[in-house]
Amino acid sequence: MLSGLRFETARPVGGLAPARTDVACFIGYVARRPGVALPADLQSDLTAAGWIDGPWARSPATLESLEQTPVSFDSWDAFARLFAWEARPLTDSGEARCATYLGAALRSFFATGGRRAVVIRVADPFPYLESGGARVANRDARLARLVPALAPAALPFDPTDPRTWRGIQHLYGLPEVSHLCLPDLPDLCASDPLAPPTAFTPPPPPEVFVECSDNEPPLPADLGLRRIAAPGSDEAGFIAWRRAASRTCDFLRRYKREALFIAALPLPEAGRDDGRSHPDLLGLLRSSGILEAAGSTEAPPDSAASAFAQITWSWLHSLRSADLPQSIEPPDGLFAGLLARNALQRGTFRSVAGTLLDDVIGLIPLPATGLGPDSPTDQLAGRLCVFAPEPEGVAVQSDLTSSPQQAWRFGGSSRLLAAILKAARHFGEGHVFAPNGPALWAQLRRSTEDMLEAFRREGAFGGNSASEAYQVRCDASTMSQNDIDNGRLIAEITVLPAASITRITVVLNLLAGEAAAARIQEVA
Repeated sequence: MLSGLRFETARPVGGLAPARTDVACFIGYVARRPGVALPADLQSDLTAAGWIDGPWARSPATLESLEQTPVSFDSWDAFARLFAWEARPLTDSGEARCATYLGAALRSFFATGGRRAVVIRVADPFPYLESGGARVANRDARLARLVPALAPAALPFDPTDPRTWRGIQHLYGLPEVSHLCLPDLPDLCASDPLAPPTAFTPPPPPEVFVECSDNEPPLPADLGLRRIAAPGSDEAGFIAWRRAASRTCDFLRRYKREALFIAALPLPEAGRDDGRSHPDLLGLLRSSGILEAAGSTEAPPDSAASAFAQITWSWLHSLRSADLPQSIEPPDGLFAGLLARNALQRGTFRSVAGTLLDDVIGLIPLPATGLGPDSPTDQLAGRLCVFAPEPEGVAVQSDLTSSPQQAWRFGGSSRLLAAILKAARHFGEGHVFAPNGPALWAQLRRSTEDMLEAFRREGAFGGNSASEAYQVRCDASTMSQNDIDNGRLIAEITVLPAASITRITVVLNLLAGEAAAARIQEVA
């Protein structure tokens, strides 16, 4: 007779899978759940990654708190057991609580179809309704925990010393991550919150028959969080958000070209009693470089327009968001889940535009309607990943990057190039010590062409033949004698994505383990 059976979710076999294009990394503020020990399998993962033993081992206190330590999860329940995602203090007293934005984003990621996520906790969450201007006063220091380049005296990133990595710098050592989310970014860039209204009379409970105090009716739902405004940004907050987004894209461009930043656009703050006007969203997007400013041909220095960013809008009132201020959540976590599900079921290069969201009840703000390409919604949908109401429900209207270059605008094209770069990097890392000569060049061409042909059969490329869809060059014409003598293997891959009108040529320095350059070549 058997007794004491215990069932647990089995962990996937095989460890890291660098070729995956569905894994997302979430970096932000959440507390470690007190009294919960690190599971044995997690300790094994941390040991294998070098965080427990080895030259960059964390201190026992840091390791126990999991601060600035990447942790992989294959389910929402596994994350919720380790982190107190629902326990963000509302006020300095800490008595009332709400959900953290990192927890809410990860919850939507798994609920929408995500299968694997990496979480990096940077610190405990700060009170949502901080007093005395603390939110704005501490903004720069809190942003620097996510994006270290924003620190006033930031040290150069050292790829060889993981002990110094903070926030997004950990992406350099996470080969399977394809998408990055910073769910707290709009909150960090928000103005000091407005005090919630105090004049409120709770609705009386319904009149019911009660016998001997049994079967008492449930208390009315607590709608307090719905009356607290979601974080809104003024112009200074949008500038801070733009700088953080720009520095994040700069890091990806230099060190993690195969990853995309999935960002949530901040909400413009509502009008205040001091007479400040409601920020103009289109004007703020033009000043951020996401939309072209009238009479301007250049983006501002800290532009958020990039082929490495997909910016989402509007905020979502979903079946899960009742535990957040104003009962709405930023859309980045849900959108990352859509991309993950899309990569697993249809291919990462396919668009998620038109996907209906069954669990989204409404949008804040509701997209403005209009006729023609000059309508506000159409202007936003030309650069952002916009959610909009449809007759069947809320749906994804556009799947784009914020790049000013048309060839990099379609989100599927950028994700396709990211998948190609990831595969090329994986090949390069596996042949670092191979002799650099014709045999290796031929092996690279065959391997890359086989991969591209598989993409072509799935419909990733345009053209009527393989030669029109892609070309791979890796021979003496792509490398100088100096390159060959110094062990540099340089390949040139030209592809025609299915939704693009231009060919995109990527020059890869494979043995260096990264894309050395990428340029756009117009179709003849």
